[in-house]
Amino acid sequence: MEGIQHKFINVNGLNMHIAEKGEGPLVLFLHGFPELWYSWRHQIVYLADHGYRAVAPDLRGYGQTTGAPLNDHTKFTIPHVVGDLIGLLDAITNEGEKVFVVGHDWGAIIAWNLCMFRPDRVKALVNLSVAFMPWNPNGNIAEILRRDHGDDHYMTRYQKPGEIEAEFAKIMSLETFMKKILILRDPGPLLIPKGKGFLHSPPGVPVTLPPWLSEEDIEYFASQHEKAGGLTGGINYYRALYLSWELTSAWRGAKVMVPTKYVVGDMDIAYYMLGADNYVTSGEMKKDVPLLEEVVVMEGVAHFLNQVKPDEINKHIIDFIQKF
Repeated sequence: MEGIQHKFINVNGLNMHIAEKGEGPLVLFLHGFPELWYSWRHQIVYLADHGYRAVAPDLRGYGQTTGAPLNDHTKFTIPHVVGDLIGLLDAITNEGEKVFVVGHDWGAIIAWNLCMFRPDRVKALVNLSVAFMPWNPNGNIAEILRRDHGDDHYMTRYQKPGEIEAEFAKIMSLETFMKKILILRDPGPLLIPKGKGFLHSPPGVPVTLPPWLSEEDIEYFASQHEKAGGLTGGINYYRALYLSWELTSAWRGAKVMVPTKYVVGDMDIAYYMLGADNYVTSGEMKKDVPLLEEVVVMEGVAHFLNQVKPDEINKHIIDFIQKF
């Protein structure tokens, strides 16, 4: 796609696939679930055309990155994935070089933690969709959401190894799964009643793709997930939430000391999860992210904003990082 190059880097026992284009200051793009490097295709080309080196890996368990044990979700914690990124940066940057980081969804969660653990490696951060989540003594995210929304909440349904994958396999193809997820515009809790699929899009209901998403895009996402062993790699991040919570307790009260811009859509499911909208608008997030310089709430935009509104996201990214 438009001159994007593909490489493999040995990182932490993984053979990590990266897509990259351009020369100049490095911008590291981190995808979420159930995505791939491909989610950043528009941003990679745009940033490369504007004097930057854009790099987007397939994270542990995703796409063409191999070597992670899919049958062991304990190897998918935040420290594991942040460690992967430090190893990647060691391999593709010069000693002492700081990079720009852009994250979305799980990629945003990982980016927040990368900046909290290793601010010495990051020049500035643009995070999309998921606000910073300080360490919570009352439990990990999955436990809290189960208490708030019951056993049908998607994070609860994802916890038992193999269960949701088997259920999805009976109800829908990977192509259908990708369609139902990527076009989601309901900012309410995402519920998956047992045996019934997504509450917002029941089995048998045809899915009409919006103009920003093509059948070719869906085919690529689905084929790459199939090659990676299905959805298990991505779902393992959710299964590791409790262990991640335990392993990151030392950062209780820690702040993110990296210049930051946060962008979210007002139809984004993540913006209303665990009261994130109030946390952001009340100024509480600014206390935890003291160098938060900008918050942008995009009207009428749902979760996958970097694909839905690529031109606007491109401008938000470059306008911020050009300051540094």
